[in-house]
Amino acid sequence: MAFDKTQQPTPIATSPKIDRLSWGKIEINGKHFKDAKLFPGGAREWNWQETGTRHVPGIQAADVAELIDRGATTIVLSRGMLHRLQVCPETLQILEDKSITAHVLQTELAVKLYNSLVDIEAVGGLFHSTC
Repeated sequence: MAFDKTQQPTPIATSPKIDRLSWGKIEINGKHFKDAKLFPGGAREWNWQETGTRHVPGIQAADVAELIDRGATTIVLSRGMLHRLQVCPETLQILEDKSITAHVLQTELAVKLYNSLVDIEAVGGLFHSTC
């Protein structure tokens, strides 16, 4: 079978950058969120009630599942502005088992790292804008 030069490879969706962060507000492409899920191809509100997430025990495997399903190979997890949000050890183990790089940082640092990765990796993230 000959290679068809008219076929172009499907571009990999990039993740949106975070434009602004302040206490209680994350701005992404003109939309405002309190907490946000970002992934290759988009962003949406991170609604903790969907998975029953609480500050303790923290970010669960169910919270990162959508990021994995949408193709993230690196995931940035923010612990909040005051480091109050925990991350379940099982969540980090699942990411490691799937060979997904995980970064766990205070929110402002997480945003800086995430934005630096957007143009070079299939990155996803969970961002908590308050405590």
